[in-house]
Amino acid sequence: MEKYDVIVVGAGFGGPAAAKKCAEAGLRTLIVERGQRPGEKIVSGTYVPLFGAPDWIREGNPPLERAAYGWKYHFIKGGDIYLSIKVSFPFPISYGMYCRPMCTWLAEQAVKSGAELRTSTTAVDVIKEGDYIKGIVTDRGEELKSDILIDSEGLQNLLAIKAGIRKKYIPDAIELCLEYDFEMDSADVDRIFEDHIEFHFAMPEEKVIAPLGQGSVVYLFPYRNSIHTCIGQFLKHEGEVAQTSRLLETYYENYFQTRRWKEVIGPKAKLRAKMWDTCPLYVGLFPEMHSMPRCGNGILLIGDAAGFEDTSSGAGIANAWYSAEIAADVAIEALKAKDTSAVFLAKYDELWQAHPVLPRSISDRGRRNLLQAQKDEALMVKLGFEQWFNSVYDLIPMLNLMKPSEIAAMLPKV
Repeated sequence: MEKYDVIVVGAGFGGPAAAKKCAEAGLRTLIVERGQRPGEKIVSGTYVPLFGAPDWIREGNPPLERAAYGWKYHFIKGGDIYLSIKVSFPFPISYGMYCRPMCTWLAEQAVKSGAELRTSTTAVDVIKEGDYIKGIVTDRGEELKSDILIDSEGLQNLLAIKAGIRKKYIPDAIELCLEYDFEMDSADVDRIFEDHIEFHFAMPEEKVIAPLGQGSVVYLFPYRNSIHTCIGQFLKHEGEVAQTSRLLETYYENYFQTRRWKEVIGPKAKLRAKMWDTCPLYVGLFPEMHSMPRCGNGILLIGDAAGFEDTSSGAGIANAWYSAEIAADVAIEALKAKDTSAVFLAKYDELWQAHPVLPRSISDRGRRNLLQAQKDEALMVKLGFEQWFNSVYDLIPMLNLMKPSEIAAMLPKV
């Protein structure tokens, strides 16, 4: 039976960040990842602001695809765009990345700092000694002991449930996403998107997106030589469990008939992948889930496992990094004090609740408020624009405190 100071479950976005910090503090740290390589189960693309990311990520030449200097909001009616709003900044406000290479890179940085990485290893249970979590049991029957377990396993929450501190997320809070990835010549990406992310809105009767407030608008993410699209639908809406996968297919069929896609984007795009993903997006809006513990005797939860998905933007990556840094600090302090009790680890709750981003982002009702606009087109435009602008702007709170030149100096180059 092997013994570690800290075991981190999951080599997605948050796990390696927590492991790196623990290893740098001299703790014997193990990352357990079920895939054959980090990020293997996360194959989609995304954009994330890096203003609040740890310094080592911003300064470490991560595998970024493209910088976004703003957003374009397109409102669709009758298959055509009838209103567009463009928001631009003189500096990048977020960066495009594909999740698999980014997670691989993050895990590599953790290993360079001294953490051990075991891939193709699934944690199927926790080791309990009295009321304390003291490690994990793997799918091969190995017992790996630790003083602290940092759970970054994401949506499924298997270990947290077996530890007795969490319950399964309810369908009302989970969004199923259908994502398409297209190859596109870099010159066409530059010309069509102008280094801006696009969001496409429509009223429910257009059948292009899920009912307002119960799914995602159409996201279009530009990369170097590709673009990525995403449409989401919650597993349950209007009191019924939806036939979500079928609905998403229908939305895409209708979206691909809109004029901007048919005449501008589609002719230049070549499909190379179709993917399904899930996000525990509304966890922070349901009291029975928001109030569930995020730590216990010998265990700390981070990222999606802790319900830290942003309820408006879906920007779970930044929140995974924020919570990973906080959890690592608390784990280091707890092991120095030789106290891994839930009472001591409750410092984690104090710190994340005092964070400038985390509490607001997991309780923001911007997307849910679109329910008010089911029959009001003008209100949909107003709320839709406000929701995405505010949710992303709030992720970079220091913008109000810094000059553009100061911000530009701290940004990574793509």
